[in-house]
Amino acid sequence: MDIAELKQRVIDRKAVIGVVGLGYVGLPLLLEFSRQGFNVIGYDISEVQCEKLRRGESYIGHISGESVRTEVDSGRLDATTDFSRVAESDALLVCVPTPLTRHRDPDLSYIVKTSESMAPHLKPGVLVILESTTYPGTTAEVVVPILERSGLKAGRDLLVAYSPEREDPGNKTHSTATIPKVVGADDEASLALSETIYSQIVPNVVPVHGTRTAEAVKLTENIFRAVNIAMVNELKLVYTKMGIDVWEVIDAAATKPFGFMPFYPGPGLGGHCIPIDPFYLTWKAREYDMNTRFIELAGEVNSTMPQYVVEMLARALNQRKKHLNGARVLIMGLAYKKDVDDMRESPSLRLFDLLLEEGAEVDYHDPFIPEVKPNREHPHLTGRASVACSPESLQTYDAVLISTAHSDIDYGQLVEHAQLVVDTRNATRDVAEGREKIVKA
Repeated sequence: MDIAELKQRVIDRKAVIGVVGLGYVGLPLLLEFSRQGFNVIGYDISEVQCEKLRRGESYIGHISGESVRTEVDSGRLDATTDFSRVAESDALLVCVPTPLTRHRDPDLSYIVKTSESMAPHLKPGVLVILESTTYPGTTAEVVVPILERSGLKAGRDLLVAYSPEREDPGNKTHSTATIPKVVGADDEASLALSETIYSQIVPNVVPVHGTRTAEAVKLTENIFRAVNIAMVNELKLVYTKMGIDVWEVIDAAATKPFGFMPFYPGPGLGGHCIPIDPFYLTWKAREYDMNTRFIELAGEVNSTMPQYVVEMLARALNQRKKHLNGARVLIMGLAYKKDVDDMRESPSLRLFDLLLEEGAEVDYHDPFIPEVKPNREHPHLTGRASVACSPESLQTYDAVLISTAHSDIDYGQLVEHAQLVVDTRNATRDVAEGREKIVKA
């Protein structure tokens, strides 16, 4: 295996880049390599998504159809469900989901099945890079043994590395092409080729010693966020009891030019990373007889926030001589964060369930999610449609619960026409009229 020749093929844009898993991580990566002049092949189990890509259509809200069409029209981009075509790729970047089981254990089934699908079709000299978030040891202990069933030996005629994805859907400041890429490998050849590949699309590649270190980087990034969000969520509970506005406290503290980084409370954690990744480390830590008490406590605090919000809503209704049982409640925002169509692990879904359990009649409004897509945690919500958010419709609800603060909502109009507004995101901070209707939760 001539590493120098492989690197030169990458530099000359003659290498074919394959991306396995064409979701929120894989699709931006596929498009970026195509923009930089590489022939790319996207692999996915969804024929619907592959067909849309081949037609030049996008199925992710913040990725424009025009950006997809441009790359398809260039002749560089293809998409397929046929994993025998793995043999056409010189490098394969694996971006498949890594959820949790119902018992909060890592679910590596997507990684395992993908590795098994690729193994029979790998060619000598191919580079496989796992990007899916997972616990330290996954690449070496799970992925490599499956790939070696091909007859290829890792570090000899099969190159393997790990590079944590850092996608932030809807972020207008940082994108795939601007975010530094961390990469780790367990042999020099795999690391060198991985650095060369990623340096073609990002300005800064950060090499680390080994796949385990790279896997730990991603967990550390998201555990940092989870723990700090848990802290401000707990502060919100305490300061609310004291009659102090936690958002005002954080904004004032953030004026300190050193030693403080602002995090903000909310109705719970959402997205595919922060609610899940910390538990990958807690699970792996048990193998070493270690308890991650700090991380688990943060998880407990964050997971109880939806219940706290519902209790605040029930109390606010009670003060207005109404009951949650039988109340009509409108949830504003089903996405896990503002201005995206991503509802993975969204706390709004948990709020939806809790309100239904309490006997409320629940609707939602989300301009980015016109209909609830099938999801395995909340299958009973599938097919629910977003309702109108007009002055007339707002008046028909006993309470409006702001769970996601989308930018294009007129919060002044919302407060004006709603009977009660429970705001979990401080979205109404600039609304002057009708503040007696607002309850921060």
